[in-house]
Amino acid sequence: MKITYYGHSVVLVEAEGKRIIIDPFLTGNPKATVQAEDIQVDAVLLTHGHADHFGDAVEIAKRNDCPVIAVAELAEYCSSLGAKAHGMNLGGGHHFNGFHVKFTLAFHSSSLTVDGKPIYMGEPAGILLTMGGQTFFHAGDTGLFGDMRLIGETNSIDAAVLPIGDGYTMGPEDALLAAKWLRASRVIPVHYNTFPGIEQDGDGFCDRLHKEGIEGKALKPGESLEF
Repeated sequence: MKITYYGHSVVLVEAEGKRIIIDPFLTGNPKATVQAEDIQVDAVLLTHGHADHFGDAVEIAKRNDCPVIAVAELAEYCSSLGAKAHGMNLGGGHHFNGFHVKFTLAFHSSSLTVDGKPIYMGEPAGILLTMGGQTFFHAGDTGLFGDMRLIGETNSIDAAVLPIGDGYTMGPEDALLAAKWLRASRVIPVHYNTFPGIEQDGDGFCDRLHKEGIEGKALKPGESLEF
């Protein structure tokens, strides 16, 4: 499996010829190292509807003739904009061609501003993505919650991305505890240093992970991790 980080919470996951992008906020992302028109994928996955995660999802899906996979309300919205979409919900899983997706709990909110008003886009989610016999967990934008223990106990997670920005998501202290509970083999911090208010030390967070016996890697935008 290969994970490429494009800043904020954008990750591209590749395995056995399949390419999946999660939360493709590229246009307007000051940390992005690629443009939306450069992305070639088999599916777009969304954790929730906020603009800094929804991003270029519809454009990418249309250009690649691939589905947006999201919680039902958000998938329906993408479909209304002309994209292929596959709706699911929390706790549900589905086998696609070459990969499996399951949505987990995430404690956050989810909306998009349409015509100047925030519109509900379904519940926020985390994503368990299994490809090539390995499982990747994208926690989405979440606070710490106890069932992260259960997610770790019932899944063998090869790599996880966790938000550390604080303010809108977990901060480093809670993310460190989440990493322990999830039992992931590798942890990548995300959702930090994109904008004022979410500045954090990603390398310092990973140093703390290492002291707990957890492999951590603070990827720079455009950098990949392969395992």
